[in-house]
Amino acid sequence: SLEDYEETVKKAKEAWKVWADIPAPKRGEIVRQIGDALRQKIKALGSLVSLEMGKIFVEGVGEVQEYVDVCDYAVGLSRMIGGPILPSERPGHALIEQWNPVGLVGIITAFNFPVAVYGWNSAIAMICGNACLWKGAPTTSLVSVAVTKIIAKVLEDNKVPGAVCSLVCGGADIGTAMARDERMDLLSFTGSTKVGKQVALMVQERFGESVVTCSCFNFFSVFEDADLNLVIPSALFAAVGTAGQRCTTARRLFLHESIHDEVVAKLAKAYAQVRIGDPWDSDTLYGPLHTKEAVKMFLDAVEQAKQQGGSVVCGGKVINRPGNYVEPTIVTGLPHNAPIVHTETFAPILYVLKFKEEEEVFAWNNEVKQGLSSSIFTKDLGRIFRWLGYK
Repeated sequence: SLEDYEETVKKAKEAWKVWADIPAPKRGEIVRQIGDALRQKIKALGSLVSLEMGKIFVEGVGEVQEYVDVCDYAVGLSRMIGGPILPSERPGHALIEQWNPVGLVGIITAFNFPVAVYGWNSAIAMICGNACLWKGAPTTSLVSVAVTKIIAKVLEDNKVPGAVCSLVCGGADIGTAMARDERMDLLSFTGSTKVGKQVALMVQERFGESVVTCSCFNFFSVFEDADLNLVIPSALFAAVGTAGQRCTTARRLFLHESIHDEVVAKLAKAYAQVRIGDPWDSDTLYGPLHTKEAVKMFLDAVEQAKQQGGSVVCGGKVINRPGNYVEPTIVTGLPHNAPIVHTETFAPILYVLKFKEEEEVFAWNNEVKQGLSSSIFTKDLGRIFRWLGYK
């Protein structure tokens, strides 16, 4: 509730005063211990991620490993926080740049990475001397509680208030309160573009600072000289991993016209071999979507793709079994600027598009409003460096 939130913020602000006074290398040592505590429970916590979010077990474990790795990285940073001593115009004077903690960092995370995103934010924030207030996704609150308990024990074993890493479980009302709260010295948000815009505006309205990571759209371009033995497994994993619910999921696959049909045929054959099932089963490569709403969004997107001229090569349907399972889907025949191609659906739908020239496919890569990553498959080094350029 908002009353719980108010109490938690007060405790976190009090704990920050203790934490900020601890030397940075000692803060790093505590973060190192947090990483070790996560290592000790990595399989149990990864299993909980799999159970509550739906990703396969090895991905759940891998996500916890990301948090562990960032803790290791943060430990090194804790001994490298510095600022230059600059020459002054005045005799006998020097200019010193010193970095200080910002205070309380609010962290709002999404369902698809219920451990890692918090880890990336909190480990760095902590070694910088900041307290953290975390609001995880309402649909993955068990994971949020479990992670917070692990961290709290490490903090308290070091005679540090557990409230340095506080947790509030709640819905949009709590997220809104965090965005509007002037006691949030920095707010980090990860989620949809729609909500991210709202959060950014609320934070900006109070002249606050924010780090906003919203929906993303990712791109594969495959040229006629590409090694298809590398392309097929790469595209498969990028498109169907986590059932298409990653910010780095491949949504668009651009194929040179000379290899289009061959790649589509091979990719469809690979899709047919994807092992679908219980995410806790070690043989499973592809689990369910997170919610019933996600299933509806998947079906709506497939229908829109058909209406806009696309052909479903494989998939496109709900799987008749308990849970939110849908078939991994490939759609061909759409123009590069079809509305559905520019719409991120957090689901395993890959739009395969045909191109002729290098210049046009590079332009198509950049024409969407959102983007995070892109990949190129070619043996032409000149083309690779042109792709890396500003265009």
